[in-house]
Amino acid sequence: MRHDLTSKALIAVVFWPSLFFFWFLGPFVLFLLSTTSSEVCPLLETRAQFLAAANGTLPMLVIQNLIYAVPIACLVLWSRLSPEPARARHIATCIKLFAVAALIGAVWEYGSSLTCDGYGRPFFSTAWQMTSYLPIVILLINIPLYVRVFSLGRAYSTRDDITEDGVVHPSQDNP
Repeated sequence: MRHDLTSKALIAVVFWPSLFFFWFLGPFVLFLLSTTSSEVCPLLETRAQFLAAANGTLPMLVIQNLIYAVPIACLVLWSRLSPEPARARHIATCIKLFAVAALIGAVWEYGSSLTCDGYGRPFFSTAWQMTSYLPIVILLINIPLYVRVFSLGRAYSTRDDITEDGVVHPSQDNP
């Protein structure tokens, strides 16, 4: 019991800062790092140059999605420590929503690099230009994802022996 509580606390120490910094503040920074810079775009003249610049952003997109996965990994670890079928279903839903959001986000950021805010439009189909609407879809997916992850994180990181009124009840397992 003591090891479970310690493990849950250690995971909470990783979960809450990563949720705040990576999910709430990180998109602004990582979006800027994972797209072709606005200084480079006017210098690109051929389709091959635009493709090379967009493909150069792919490693950052992979790193970004791995960093974003830290809170989801924490939820999975918590569910391994204290398995509950109802929470496991919510975690599976979070994983699915995260995968869809990550995929759509990667397409959006790659498309932003490819069209380079209008500079590459003559070279590519209008489908890549339509990626500018994907943030709306991502927002519609991320709102329920954030709510679920936050509520699951709160449920897992609070002690089981504390009631709603803040009273600590000794565990029946420990003599």
